[in-house]
Amino acid sequence: MTGPEVAVIGVASSAGTHHAGQERAPAALRSAGLVERLRSAGVVVVDRGDVVESVFAPDDFPSTARSLDRVVEVATAAADAVSADLGEGRLPLVLGGDCTITLGVMAGVLRHHSDAGLLYFDGDADLATPGTTSSGVLDAMGIAHLLGLADNALSRLGPCWPLLADERLVLFGYEKGTPETHLEVFLAARPALARFADVEVRADPVTTARQALARLQESAGHLIVHFDVDAVDSRDLPLANFPHYGTGVPLVTAGEALVVFLGAPELAAVVLTEINPSYEPSGRALARYVETVGGALATCLGNR
Repeated sequence: MTGPEVAVIGVASSAGTHHAGQERAPAALRSAGLVERLRSAGVVVVDRGDVVESVFAPDDFPSTARSLDRVVEVATAAADAVSADLGEGRLPLVLGGDCTITLGVMAGVLRHHSDAGLLYFDGDADLATPGTTSSGVLDAMGIAHLLGLADNALSRLGPCWPLLADERLVLFGYEKGTPETHLEVFLAARPALARFADVEVRADPVTTARQALARLQESAGHLIVHFDVDAVDSRDLPLANFPHYGTGVPLVTAGEALVVFLGAPELAAVVLTEINPSYEPSGRALARYVETVGGALATCLGNR
Protein backbone atom coordinates (compact mmCIF):
# COMPACT_ATOMS: atom_id res chain seq x y z
CA MET A 1 0.00 0.00 0.00
CA THR A 2 1.42 3.39 -0.99
CA GLY A 3 1.60 6.00 1.73
CA PRO A 4 1.42 9.79 1.46
CA GLU A 5 3.30 11.71 -1.17
CA VAL A 6 6.73 12.64 0.17
CA ALA A 7 8.52 15.90 -0.64
CA VAL A 8 12.30 15.62 -0.52
CA ILE A 9 13.68 19.05 0.42
CA GLY A 10 17.42 19.65 0.31
CA VAL A 11 18.85 22.25 2.69
CA ALA A 12 22.46 22.32 1.58
CA SER A 13 23.96 24.31 4.41
CA SER A 14 26.93 24.30 6.74
CA ALA A 15 26.31 27.92 7.75
CA GLY A 16 25.73 27.15 11.41
CA THR A 17 28.50 24.69 12.10
CA HIS A 18 32.25 24.26 12.69
CA HIS A 19 33.50 23.91 9.11
CA ALA A 20 32.37 23.12 5.57
CA GLY A 21 31.24 19.74 4.28
CA GLN A 22 27.65 19.22 5.39
CA GLU A 23 26.34 21.35 2.53
CA ARG A 24 27.28 18.41 0.28
CA ALA A 25 25.04 15.94 2.11
CA PRO A 26 21.75 16.36 0.19
CA ALA A 27 23.45 15.70 -3.14
CA ALA A 28 25.43 12.81 -1.68
CA LEU A 29 22.30 11.18 -0.26
CA ARG A 30 20.57 11.45 -3.62
CA SER A 31 23.61 10.00 -5.40
CA ALA A 32 23.71 7.14 -2.90
CA GLY A 33 20.16 6.19 -3.88
CA LEU A 34 17.98 7.50 -1.06
CA VAL A 35 15.18 8.72 -3.33
CA GLU A 36 15.26 5.52 -5.40
CA ARG A 37 15.17 3.47 -2.20
CA LEU A 38 11.87 5.12 -1.30
CA ARG A 39 10.38 4.86 -4.77
CA SER A 40 11.26 1.18 -5.00
CA ALA A 41 9.09 0.63 -1.91
CA GLY A 42 6.13 2.28 -3.59
CA VAL A 43 6.51 5.70 -1.96
CA VAL A 44 5.50 8.57 -4.23
CA VAL A 45 8.34 11.11 -4.06
CA VAL A 46 8.55 14.67 -5.33
CA ASP A 47 12.14 15.88 -5.16
CA ARG A 48 12.24 19.66 -4.68
CA GLY A 49 15.99 19.83 -5.14
CA ASP A 50 17.97 22.08 -2.83
CA VAL A 51 15.88 25.06 -1.73
CA VAL A 52 18.89 26.92 -0.32
CA GLU A 53 22.68 26.61 -0.35
CA SER A 54 25.03 28.18 2.18
CA VAL A 55 28.61 27.14 2.85
CA PHE A 56 30.44 27.72 6.13
CA ALA A 57 32.48 30.91 6.36
CA PRO A 58 34.37 32.21 9.39
CA ASP A 59 32.62 34.89 11.42
CA ASP A 60 34.08 37.57 13.67
CA PHE A 61 36.26 35.96 16.33
CA PRO A 62 34.35 37.31 19.39
CA SER A 63 30.90 36.30 18.09
CA THR A 64 28.81 34.21 20.48
CA ALA A 65 26.27 33.39 17.74
CA ARG A 66 28.37 32.89 14.64
CA SER A 67 26.85 33.59 11.22
CA LEU A 68 23.47 34.25 12.85
CA ASP A 69 22.03 36.16 9.90
CA ARG A 70 22.92 33.43 7.40
CA VAL A 71 21.64 30.69 9.70
CA VAL A 72 18.33 32.54 9.99
CA GLU A 73 18.13 32.90 6.20
CA VAL A 74 18.67 29.16 5.76
CA ALA A 75 16.19 28.20 8.45
CA THR A 76 13.59 30.57 6.98
CA ALA A 77 14.00 28.96 3.55
CA ALA A 78 13.51 25.54 5.18
CA ALA A 79 10.40 26.78 7.01
CA ASP A 80 8.87 28.15 3.81
CA ALA A 81 9.54 24.95 1.86
CA VAL A 82 8.19 22.70 4.60
CA SER A 83 5.09 24.85 5.02
CA ALA A 84 4.41 24.86 1.28
CA ASP A 85 4.54 21.08 0.98
CA LEU A 86 2.47 20.52 4.10
CA GLY A 87 -0.10 22.85 2.61
CA GLU A 88 -0.24 20.58 -0.45
CA GLY A 89 -0.67 17.47 1.67
CA ARG A 90 2.88 16.14 1.32
CA LEU A 91 5.14 14.77 4.04
CA PRO A 92 8.41 16.75 4.08
CA LEU A 93 11.64 14.75 4.20
CA VAL A 94 14.34 17.37 4.78
CA LEU A 95 17.95 16.55 3.93
CA GLY A 96 20.54 18.72 5.71
CA GLY A 97 22.77 20.32 6.39
CA ASP A 98 23.59 21.23 9.99
CA CYS A 99 21.18 20.89 12.91
CA THR A 100 20.02 24.51 12.84
CA ILE A 101 17.76 23.64 9.91
CA THR A 102 15.49 21.81 12.36
CA LEU A 103 14.42 25.18 13.76
CA GLY A 104 13.18 26.04 10.30
CA VAL A 105 11.38 22.71 9.96
CA MET A 106 9.75 23.24 13.36
CA ALA A 107 8.66 26.75 12.39
CA GLY A 108 7.22 25.52 9.10
CA VAL A 109 5.26 22.69 10.72
CA LEU A 110 3.91 25.01 13.42
CA ARG A 111 2.29 27.17 10.75
CA HIS A 112 -0.06 24.23 10.15
CA HIS A 113 0.01 22.26 13.40
CA SER A 114 0.23 24.26 16.61
CA ASP A 115 0.38 21.02 18.59
CA ALA A 116 3.58 19.76 16.94
CA GLY A 117 6.29 18.08 19.01
CA LEU A 118 9.88 17.09 18.31
CA LEU A 119 11.60 13.72 18.70
CA TYR A 120 15.25 14.78 18.79
CA PHE A 121 17.40 11.71 18.04
CA ASP A 122 20.83 13.25 18.41
CA GLY A 123 24.17 12.51 20.02
CA ASP A 124 24.07 15.91 21.73
CA ALA A 125 21.37 17.77 23.65
CA ASP A 126 22.37 21.04 21.89
CA LEU A 127 21.57 23.17 24.93
CA ALA A 128 24.43 25.65 24.70
CA THR A 129 23.40 29.31 24.43
CA PRO A 130 25.14 32.45 23.24
CA GLY A 131 25.62 33.25 26.94
CA THR A 132 27.29 29.93 27.79
CA THR A 133 29.05 29.02 24.57
CA SER A 134 32.78 28.47 24.24
CA SER A 135 32.60 28.36 20.44
CA GLY A 136 29.72 30.53 19.23
CA VAL A 137 28.67 27.68 16.93
CA LEU A 138 24.88 27.74 16.57
CA ASP A 139 24.85 24.09 15.55
CA ALA A 140 25.31 23.27 19.25
CA MET A 141 22.45 25.55 20.34
CA GLY A 142 19.42 24.31 18.43
CA ILE A 143 17.41 22.97 21.35
CA ALA A 144 18.27 25.99 23.49
CA HIS A 145 16.78 28.24 20.82
CA LEU A 146 13.70 26.05 20.41
CA LEU A 147 13.03 26.22 24.15
CA GLY A 148 13.53 29.99 24.30
CA LEU A 149 16.72 29.83 26.36
CA ALA A 150 18.14 32.24 23.80
CA ASP A 151 16.27 35.24 22.45
CA ASN A 152 17.30 36.36 18.99
CA ALA A 153 16.11 36.16 15.38
CA LEU A 154 16.68 32.40 15.26
CA SER A 155 14.61 31.60 18.32
CA ARG A 156 11.90 34.02 17.05
CA LEU A 157 11.66 32.28 13.69
CA GLY A 158 8.22 30.74 14.08
CA PRO A 159 4.63 31.72 14.83
CA CYS A 160 5.11 31.43 18.60
CA TRP A 161 7.81 31.92 21.21
CA PRO A 162 9.24 29.74 22.44
CA LEU A 163 8.86 27.35 19.54
CA LEU A 164 8.64 24.40 21.91
CA ALA A 165 7.41 23.74 25.43
CA ASP A 166 9.34 21.16 27.44
CA GLU A 167 6.55 18.60 27.27
CA ARG A 168 6.60 18.65 23.45
CA LEU A 169 10.24 17.66 23.22
CA VAL A 170 11.98 14.33 23.73
CA LEU A 171 15.77 14.09 23.73
CA PHE A 172 16.77 10.64 22.52
CA GLY A 173 20.22 9.07 22.23
CA TYR A 174 22.24 11.97 23.62
CA GLU A 175 25.55 11.35 25.38
CA LYS A 176 24.80 11.06 29.07
CA GLY A 177 27.04 12.92 31.50
CA THR A 178 27.69 12.34 35.16
CA PRO A 179 25.05 13.61 37.61
CA GLU A 180 27.23 16.64 38.36
CA THR A 181 27.60 17.83 34.78
CA HIS A 182 25.82 20.99 33.69
CA LEU A 183 23.63 19.06 31.25
CA GLU A 184 22.36 16.55 33.80
CA VAL A 185 21.77 19.25 36.41
CA PHE A 186 19.78 21.25 33.85
CA LEU A 187 17.68 18.25 32.82
CA ALA A 188 16.99 17.22 36.41
CA ALA A 189 15.50 20.67 37.01
CA ARG A 190 13.06 20.27 34.06
CA PRO A 191 11.09 17.06 34.67
CA ALA A 192 8.62 17.79 31.87
CA LEU A 193 11.46 17.47 29.36
CA ALA A 194 11.65 13.75 28.61
CA ARG A 195 15.06 12.30 27.83
CA PHE A 196 16.50 8.90 26.97
CA ALA A 197 20.29 8.80 26.98
CA ASP A 198 22.45 6.72 24.68
CA VAL A 199 23.14 4.12 27.36
CA GLU A 200 19.41 3.44 27.67
CA VAL A 201 18.94 3.21 23.91
CA ARG A 202 21.82 0.77 23.53
CA ALA A 203 20.36 -1.49 26.20
CA ASP A 204 16.90 -1.85 24.60
CA PRO A 205 16.35 0.32 21.52
CA VAL A 206 12.82 -0.76 20.62
CA THR A 207 11.34 -0.54 24.11
CA THR A 208 13.07 2.77 24.76
CA ALA A 209 11.88 4.18 21.44
CA ARG A 210 8.31 3.14 22.22
CA GLN A 211 8.53 4.81 25.61
CA ALA A 212 9.90 8.00 24.04
CA LEU A 213 7.18 8.07 21.42
CA ALA A 214 4.44 7.43 23.98
CA ARG A 215 5.75 10.26 26.13
CA LEU A 216 5.61 12.70 23.24
CA GLN A 217 2.19 11.52 22.12
CA GLU A 218 0.80 12.57 25.50
CA SER A 219 1.10 16.24 24.57
CA ALA A 220 1.82 16.49 20.83
CA GLY A 221 -0.71 15.80 18.10
CA HIS A 222 1.88 15.94 15.31
CA LEU A 223 5.46 14.72 15.29
CA ILE A 224 8.73 15.88 13.76
CA VAL A 225 11.54 13.32 13.78
CA HIS A 226 15.06 14.77 13.77
CA PHE A 227 17.87 12.28 13.20
CA ASP A 228 21.45 13.43 13.54
CA VAL A 229 23.97 10.88 12.31
CA ASP A 230 26.19 11.72 15.29
CA ALA A 231 23.80 9.66 17.42
CA VAL A 232 25.62 6.71 15.81
CA ASP A 233 29.01 5.73 17.23
CA SER A 234 31.56 7.15 14.78
CA ARG A 235 33.59 3.95 15.05
CA ASP A 236 30.69 2.24 13.29
CA LEU A 237 29.76 5.01 10.86
CA PRO A 238 32.37 7.75 10.28
CA LEU A 239 30.03 10.33 8.75
CA ALA A 240 29.19 12.68 11.61
CA ASN A 241 30.36 16.25 11.14
CA PHE A 242 31.39 16.29 14.80
CA PRO A 243 32.49 12.70 15.54
CA HIS A 244 31.42 10.82 18.67
CA TYR A 245 33.67 7.88 19.43
CA GLY A 246 32.57 5.25 21.93
CA THR A 247 29.21 6.89 22.62
CA GLY A 248 25.87 6.81 20.87
CA VAL A 249 24.53 3.63 19.33
CA PRO A 250 25.42 1.24 16.48
CA LEU A 251 23.82 1.99 13.13
CA VAL A 252 21.60 -1.09 13.32
CA THR A 253 20.29 0.08 16.70
CA ALA A 254 19.49 3.52 15.29
CA GLY A 255 17.54 1.83 12.51
CA GLU A 256 15.46 -0.15 14.99
CA ALA A 257 14.52 2.99 16.87
CA LEU A 258 13.76 4.92 13.68
CA VAL A 259 11.26 2.28 12.56
CA VAL A 260 9.31 2.97 15.76
CA PHE A 261 9.37 6.75 15.31
CA LEU A 262 8.70 6.84 11.58
CA GLY A 263 5.78 4.49 11.94
CA ALA A 264 3.91 6.92 14.19
CA PRO A 265 0.58 8.03 12.71
CA GLU A 266 1.27 11.58 13.92
CA LEU A 267 4.39 11.92 11.74
CA ALA A 268 4.43 15.35 10.09
CA ALA A 269 8.06 15.81 8.95
CA VAL A 270 11.47 14.12 9.02
CA VAL A 271 14.87 15.83 9.18
CA LEU A 272 18.19 14.08 8.47
CA THR A 273 21.24 16.08 9.52
CA GLU A 274 24.99 16.33 10.12
CA ILE A 275 26.34 14.03 7.41
CA ASN A 276 29.74 15.13 6.12
CA PRO A 277 30.43 13.04 3.00
CA SER A 278 34.07 14.15 2.81
CA TYR A 279 34.88 12.13 5.94
CA GLU A 280 34.49 8.80 4.15
CA PRO A 281 35.02 9.35 0.42
CA SER A 282 34.69 5.69 -0.62
CA GLY A 283 30.92 5.95 -0.22
CA ARG A 284 30.62 2.67 1.68
CA ALA A 285 29.51 4.34 4.90
CA LEU A 286 26.95 6.46 3.06
CA ALA A 287 25.60 3.33 1.36
CA ARG A 288 25.12 1.70 4.78
CA TYR A 289 23.35 4.82 6.03
CA VAL A 290 20.98 4.81 3.05
CA GLU A 291 20.30 1.10 3.47
CA THR A 292 19.44 1.50 7.16
CA VAL A 293 17.80 4.92 7.33
CA GLY A 294 16.34 4.75 3.85
CA GLY A 295 15.11 1.26 4.64
CA ALA A 296 13.33 2.49 7.78
CA LEU A 297 11.76 5.34 5.82
CA ALA A 298 10.71 3.04 2.98
CA THR A 299 9.18 0.49 5.34
CA CYS A 300 7.22 3.01 7.35
CA LEU A 301 6.18 5.47 4.64
CA GLY A 302 5.27 2.73 2.21
CA ASN A 303 2.84 1.26 4.73
CA ARG A 304 1.12 4.44 5.90
